[in-house]
Parts: sequence; structure tokens; C-alpha cells
Amino acid sequence: MERSAIVRVKEGLHARPAARFVKLAKAFQSDVEIAKGGKTVSAKSSVKLMLLTVKEGDEVTLKVCGPDENEAMGMLLAYLENPQAGLGDEPEQQQPSTEGTAVAGEASHQPGGYKGAAASAGVALGPVFPYFPPTLEPADTDIPPAEREAEKARLRKAVAAVTGRMETIIAAAAPGSADAEIVKALIELANDEDLIARAEETIGRGLDAVSATLAAGEALAVEFEGLDDPYMKARAEDLHAVTRQICLALTEKEDVDLSGVPDGAILVAEDIGAFELARAPLSRIAGILCGHGGATSHVAIIARNHGIPAVMGLGSTIEVFRTAGWAALDGGHGLAFADPDETLERDLTARIARQEEERKALTAYVDHKLVLADGRAITIAANLGALSEIDNARAAGAMGVGLFRTELMFMAHPMLPSEEEQYETYAALATAFAPEDVIVRTLDIGGDKPVTGIDFPDEENPFLGWRGIRMCLDRPAIFKPQLRALLRANREGNLKVMLPMVSTLDELRRTRTLIEACEAELEREGKAFRRFALGVMIETPAAVLIAPELAAESAFFSIGTNDLTQYIMAADRLNMSVAGLGNVSNPAVMRAIELTTKAGVEAGIMVGICGEAAADTVLIPRFLKMGISELSMSPASVLAAKKAVAEYAAKG
Repeated sequence: MERSAIVRVKEGLHARPAARFVKLAKAFQSDVEIAKGGKTVSAKSSVKLMLLTVKEGDEVTLKVCGPDENEAMGMLLAYLENPQAGLGDEPEQQQPSTEGTAVAGEASHQPGGYKGAAASAGVALGPVFPYFPPTLEPADTDIPPAEREAEKARLRKAVAAVTGRMETIIAAAAPGSADAEIVKALIELANDEDLIARAEETIGRGLDAVSATLAAGEALAVEFEGLDDPYMKARAEDLHAVTRQICLALTEKEDVDLSGVPDGAILVAEDIGAFELARAPLSRIAGILCGHGGATSHVAIIARNHGIPAVMGLGSTIEVFRTAGWAALDGGHGLAFADPDETLERDLTARIARQEEERKALTAYVDHKLVLADGRAITIAANLGALSEIDNARAAGAMGVGLFRTELMFMAHPMLPSEEEQYETYAALATAFAPEDVIVRTLDIGGDKPVTGIDFPDEENPFLGWRGIRMCLDRPAIFKPQLRALLRANREGNLKVMLPMVSTLDELRRTRTLIEACEAELEREGKAFRRFALGVMIETPAAVLIAPELAAESAFFSIGTNDLTQYIMAADRLNMSVAGLGNVSNPAVMRAIELTTKAGVEAGIMVGICGEAAADTVLIPRFLKMGISELSMSPASVLAAKKAVAEYAAKG
């Protein structure tokens, strides 16, 4: 079977999306190949797939042959057409500076310091902790023909040992976290059929396993370094790191231990693998300076995930820092300083103190209760897409969940999640925040967000098509398991459910009828359940215009400002040509929010905002004046929003 597809995976098949695609392909007996620009590679090799450099928007041909080719083709095509495929539950991170795209290079000397790649923002100052493990040299030992198969078996055993170590790291990480996803990609590299085949071929010619593995890794790394794409260039580092770990396992040696890093230290290294950094005591590391790497390396991504300032790509000047007693860095500007003088140290110390003061000032709002002069309590909640985000939301002081995006769970599964899988997720979410409210949005997908197991028609404009509540009501076999799971998961009584893309009163009524049918089924089956409050997500102009009628039959409103803005302004929010029209503060959009809020307040129901505008500290006072009582946003924005509301309340 052959099918063509336009790749919609965000940023293409780089390391993590490629690793997941390979894992999915390996689940089928059929042979799977992917072709682009006249070149065809095995889709069961991470290395070959990444070297094909498949980018978002590229057209590829998928070739599948074998006993399960129909199922394989369907799932693999759905993966390629899924914008979120392979990204796991990783939250959006700050975008690194374009200065940080080099994989390796010579740092230029700056007044008092050195310029490298800006890899992770922030300022740090502390004692140097050098990490310079010995270089592994090939022994070039001749292996007699009779012992070569045993040498290949030894290589396989070492790969298995490295895989086991990495799986231990994944088990200790938060499920679906970025760190875990990076290590999963490294596992795919360690087990890559091309890497192992090259090493075994070299062993077959009489070279020892360590030398063969180093040679295979180096040859493939050179191919990556020859690519134009900075992200793919950075994968050469991953290959070096993985082959090093395999060689250490072959020689039964351990790398230099990072467990002794003192609190507040600056980690200085020529090179460090993502595997080594992922198992280090990251909370003790104040900053990272590295000779190799750039902002697209997995080490930089881990640093950003944990808020650790980092400068990379310092080249041979890393030796200056290796022998220094203290080091300082400005990760946002890619500057590094060895043994800073008193003046610079005072300046950096003052900047760090200001950062810490700002952070501490915001933490004062973690448990802050927000009540306005009119007695109205204001809730600042979190927008979440996965259970792995709960801890960050709680630590940020989120007062419940204002939007849980269930479509991300559907998109992450190779097939439709069962009622039981959904129930476990919703129950864990409700328990984690009880007694605070958790608002779950029912499945919000369409032709632009495909899900394996649901066939969507080709639509000229999927944003105006068969999506959200429209699709769900037409597919009760998909919708009912979700509603049943939500009813069963509401054991704490704090679950609320909202419907996306509502444009008619009939959609709300039909959903309520379906919920009643689910309740009757659960009662007959003897399964415990609890009714939930049913609300409407206001994101279509139609919903705004019938807001009074919807409010009479809804438990609450939640205004999705992202989609509401694009529909009111007739401006696709993903189209940069009309980006200037997509502003929530536009009078037309603000009038729509005001009309919706007025209808909700008059009906006596809660009205919240769950779009990006909810975190806009300039707009927050205007929303509060309208009568909004809930604002939901990314966990990173919660404390600043709480501060804005508290200051508004203080003014009376």
C-alpha cells in the first residue's frame, strides 16, 4: 500500500516525534517505509527517519507491506497528520534566542566574559563544578572469527543494559514530562536498527564491540552534522552520548558521578549528554556552561524545563572555566564570565536578588484568596492538558482547573482511549484539586486536529466544519464513553463539564438527553456515578447572540477568547497575514464578551474566561468590571494574574 500525506506534526519528525513514529511502526508486523524527495528509508529506524529531515508541511509517501498493512497505514497516516504527535505533554517553553543555533563553535571574547549560545534564560553565579569525564578511545582489538557472534551478543546485552538504565529515569520522572520524552527518544536511538547493524557489520569484519560502536556512532553523527537544520545537527550530540553509554556498559564502567554537585554550583562541561543531565540532582545546579551544543540541544531543553540558566557553544574557551573557581552567566544573552571581578559580581548579585525578590513577591499570592469590594470571589484557575501538569499548577497557586483539554489525551493515544482509561484520568484530576472545581471540556477536535479512530471528511475550512460538539453528537459511540467516564469520575462532586463549539440551544439539550441515557445505563449496571454541572463554552458569534437563552439552561459559561476572536473578526488566528485582527481588545470582541457576561450574571450563573486573554494583566480589570468571576490560564501565568486581581481589589 502507498499513500501520500502532508506532514502536520509540529516542526516535523525531529527526535521525539520521530521516536514515537518509529515505536508505532515497530508495533506492526508489516514493513514500513517513508519516502521524501526521491529518497526512501525504513520507518523503523529513528536515525534514518531523522536523516530524511521531514519537516512540517512536507509531502511524503508512506509505503506499507504486510499482514496488518491496513491498520498500520491508518494509524501511521493519522500520526503524520496530527500537529501534536510526539510532543507528549510538554508545555510550551520560552523560545531560545536565534544566537543559540550553533552546535559547536568558538566563543567570542566580550568585556569581562565570553559570548556563546543563549540556551536558557536567567542569571546565575556560583562555584564551578567541572564535569570532564575521560574520553573513550577505541582499542581496535582484533576479534577472531569464532568469537565474533559472541561479541555481537555482548553488544546487544550492553544496549539492553543502557535501555534499562534509561527506563529507570523515565519511571522516576513525571508521566509525559519533557525529560521523560527526551530519554524515550534516546532509547530509540540506542536501539536503532541502523546504528546496531553498522556496529555489528564492523564486528563481523573483526573489530571489537567498543571500537565498532564508536565508529558507527561517529559515522552517523557526521551525517547529522552535515544537515542544514540546526535541530537535526544537534542530534549528533545525542548519538555521541548514546554510543558512549553503550561503550561504558560494554566495559562495565560508570561515568563521572554528578550526585556530588553542591548546591548553587555552575556545571561546566565540554559536552554532556541528556541522559547524564536527566539523572543529575538538577535542583542543586544554578547554571550550566558547555563547550558544545546550542539552544536546540536536548541539554538546553532540559535546562529550560527546570529554569536553569545555560550558555552553550563556548568551544575551546570552556577550558578557561574548567580551571576557574567561580563562574557567572547570563543565559538570555549567551554571556559567560570566569572568576568575575568585584564590580561584575556585585552587578550580577544585584540582578539575581531582584529576580529572586520578584519571584518571592509573586509566591506571596500562592494561597491568596481573591475577593472584590462587592464581595465577589474571583477564581484564578489553570488550563491543563495532562495529569503531569498538576504539580506545577498546584505549586503556582491555581484555584482549580478552568479548562482540561481532553483532546490531548485522545491525540496521544494510538487508538481511541477506552471509558476506563478516561475515567482514571478524570478521577485523578478531580481528586488532585478537590474540593476546588475542575472544568473538563468534552472532546474538541476537527479536521485540523485529527484523532486516530475518527474519520474526518476533507473540508475546505475545518474551523467552520464538523468539529467539537457537532462531531460528538453525530458519533454517540465516541461521545457516550466520555460522558460515562465523567459521571463515574465525579466522586468528589467537583467536576464540571463544558461543551465546545456550541452554536444552538438544541446542541445543549441533545447533550443533556445523552447524559440522562448514560446515567440510566450506569444505574442498570450498578456502577456508581454522580451528576455534574453542565456548561457552555462561548466561542461562536451564534452563542453570544443567544447567550440569554443558553444561560437559562446552563450551569456556567466559559468564554474561549482565542476562537471567539477569530470567529468574530473572520481572521484565522494561525494566519500571520491577518494576525493584527486577532486582538481580544478589539471593540467588537470586547462587546461580545460583555454581552455574554451580562447574560450570565443576570441568569445567576458563573462566567469565566479560559482563553489566552485571561492572563492579560492589562485586560483583567476590564473583565472584572464586566462581572467575570473566573480566569483560567497556563500555570506559569497564575501568580501574576492573582497579583493583578489583588491590586484591583485593593483599589476598591
